Amino acid sequence: MAERKKNKGELSFAMMAKEEIASHDFPEELQRSLLSGFAKTGGSLRLGEAGEELDLSSESARIAKTLYLLAGKRYGGLPHFAYSRSFGRGKKTRFHVLIPNGNEVLEDLKVDFLTGKINPEVVADDLEARCYLSGAFLASGSVNDPSSSNYHLEIAVSSQSYAKWLSHLINKILDHHFNAKVSSRRNQWIVYMKRSDQISEFLVLIGATEACLKFESVRIDREEVNIENRLDNLDAANMSKTLATGQRQVKQIEYLLAKRGFDAFPSDKSRALMKIRLAHPEASLGELAELLSEELSATVSKSNVNHLFRSLEELYLQEGGEA
Repeated sequence: MAERKKNKGELSFAMMAKEEIASHDFPEELQRSLLSGFAKTGGSLRLGEAGEELDLSSESARIAKTLYLLAGKRYGGLPHFAYSRSFGRGKKTRFHVLIPNGNEVLEDLKVDFLTGKINPEVVADDLEARCYLSGAFLASGSVNDPSSSNYHLEIAVSSQSYAKWLSHLINKILDHHFNAKVSSRRNQWIVYMKRSDQISEFLVLIGATEACLKFESVRIDREEVNIENRLDNLDAANMSKTLATGQRQVKQIEYLLAKRGFDAFPSDKSRALMKIRLAHPEASLGELAELLSEELSATVSKSNVNHLFRSLEELYLQEGGEA
């Protein structure tokens, strides 16, 4: 996903949202749901010195610290840290929280890497579902910077089946109206949203309230600019249309006057309108109606002016004027 170019050391908008989520204190009864969502979405088993360990990793030290504290509280024996660094362009460090007795931990978290199903025990109510989704987003979620040209929030997973379960979980949250969809990208499956209102609502749901406020502020500012630009374009289009109409009517009036002269038009209103149009070729129908009303000391409507011009155009064509 494209995000705006960041200065060195500056967090992306997505990482800001994640670290805000990680900064919260999660009630003990909801900690398992968050750890389960993270483990199912981004965890793995690895063989360590003491046997199989559950590996929960992140590019954020802040998120890794939260996982470390939550796992330590729930499983007693302290997890331990490790880190790895990618090579090549854009070297990045990943922080690994390694939890002993990995299979037992997965059993407690109700995580099965062999199936895509989400165990209902860890999403039994909306609060647990929200924390599960917070964990999933911390593991592999992303959201475009609101200053970018498109809105996009996603959670990337490795299984189509899990992607469908995750999107179903999002869409069935009570009192919300999400429409998360699933698509494939290279060797991943993506659960995503593109509507700005749903992205804002989802950020609040998973605990990224400040990120939501920033998202909405930037979005509103940009959309106001877009509205102003559209209005400017509309004004320009209307002006061009008004000028073209005025030039056409001036041409027709000049043709009729050359053929007939003013005296051939018995209507005072028609003669007055012709003189006003020749003097104001750029005026709109509304402006002409006001000028004609002043000239005649009587109210003349826009529709009346338009009707007079249609009559003049019909006469112009009858007299052999070019269409």
